[in-house]
Amino acid sequence: MPRIIVVGAGVIGAACALRLRECGAEVVVVDRAGVAAETSSRCEGNILVSDKSPGPEAELAMLSARAWRELAARLDDDRAPGQPSTEYQAKGGVVVALEDSVDPLRAFADRQRGIGIRAHECDPAQVHALEPHLTPDAAFGVHYPDDAQVQPSLATQAMLARAIRLGATLRIATVVAALRAGTRIVGVRTSTGDLHGDAVVNCAGPWAGELAAVLGAHLAVRPRRGTILVTAPMPQRVFHKVYDADYVDAVASSEADLQTSAVVESTPAGTVLIGSSRERVGFSDRDTLPALVEVAAKAVRLFPFLADTTLLRTYHGFRPSTPDRLPAIGADGELAGLFHAAGHEGAGIGLAPTTAELVAHAVLGTPAPIDPAPFLPTRGRVDESAA
Repeated sequence: MPRIIVVGAGVIGAACALRLRECGAEVVVVDRAGVAAETSSRCEGNILVSDKSPGPEAELAMLSARAWRELAARLDDDRAPGQPSTEYQAKGGVVVALEDSVDPLRAFADRQRGIGIRAHECDPAQVHALEPHLTPDAAFGVHYPDDAQVQPSLATQAMLARAIRLGATLRIATVVAALRAGTRIVGVRTSTGDLHGDAVVNCAGPWAGELAAVLGAHLAVRPRRGTILVTAPMPQRVFHKVYDADYVDAVASSEADLQTSAVVESTPAGTVLIGSSRERVGFSDRDTLPALVEVAAKAVRLFPFLADTTLLRTYHGFRPSTPDRLPAIGADGELAGLFHAAGHEGAGIGLAPTTAELVAHAVLGTPAPIDPAPFLPTRGRVDESAA
């Protein structure tokens, strides 16, 4: 039985740990802060196909969206007494265009339908039938029935809890060096002792580039900060994940400067989550107000009732980003025994199940759910300055 060390207990690490354990490997998960302690507890829990341009990531997202339906049901059925549910909701998404963005959104949806994404065009009356409290300025919309959502922290905890019930172990420690035998990694040195294994999987999210360097490898994954606002609980007035057409461009962009768009959705607790922003500021916690102000203004334009809503809190997190906008999944090109699963940016929750399948394929030789080549860390040495 191979022994696999998974570094990172966020959603990608938890999904990989669960899949590797289900495939028969011995699994040790290492995280310096705990389960879902960073990015996976500071996001919206998106499971989206609606924002994916045709290409490898869209194919990965379509597979993962289907996988989440089965996975969430299995996790919820399997939960221990007192453990909360994943809050999986197959709510669907609605992308809204104002007058100046109708044609680009229509063309984008048409390209998506060409690869099998369900995208239903809606005139103003149809859009308002889906979302009665939407701005009267909504000129066009696209309904994506396959968009969904989970509570990200709970879903991450549920995956790792199941992995542990199946025999995986969790170690709270900081990885400080690689254990090597020649050019092969044979474990990691941590703040609480050495861990030996047959393979190491780097699932450190925004810190995956830093961890790779600690282990003696190179991976161009860097943080991109995002902010979210949370309202006080209220009667439900938002029935899908709703966002403006600008969000698609923001997701696809590699720009360092602040970019914002309106992304609005209700939660089972009655709160409304409002995003989103993207900016490259390293791991800085400072000066989040400009992003919050822009996001709030755009959300009010989409749903005017939000102007009179009480804000409960705000938070921010860091998303793991790569220069070419695709996650890095697979074997390291130079250090044998090292594998990576990072760089999903804001799509990590949604892409987690199929990412785990690709990791199991790379580490254990199980069947690949999709062509792994576009995601391999060896797909090309990326420019460090572009990361």
